Amino acid sequence: MEISLPPRVTKRAFERLAEINANLKSPKALRVAVEGGGCSGFQYMIELGTPKDDDLVLEEAGGKVLIDSVSLPFLANAVIDFSDEIIGARFVINNPNATSSCGCGTSFSL
Repeated sequence: MEISLPPRVTKRAFERLAEINANLKSPKALRVAVEGGGCSGFQYMIELGTPKDDDLVLEEAGGKVLIDSVSLPFLANAVIDFSDEIIGARFVINNPNATSSCGCGTSFSL
């Protein structure tokens, strides 16, 4: 039986978040959530925000990544990373709980 752990955020993701915050007057946290919808049943929502009472806060070098309590079980053992490729730069989620995902990588099914 696999032990459920909170998601892990890579150093590269925290570094990119620091770059984003360097241009803001008031630094923001990166919010990662799971919502119903998308072509595969669930979709990731990634945006800048501020902490709420029920958030898990993952912090490194002053950067914060927020996961709400409803999304947390869907993101157990996941890795939040930043990808900078020819086709574009974006935060990505490697989620071992997903049984399939769409081609764009923003929606998945369990």
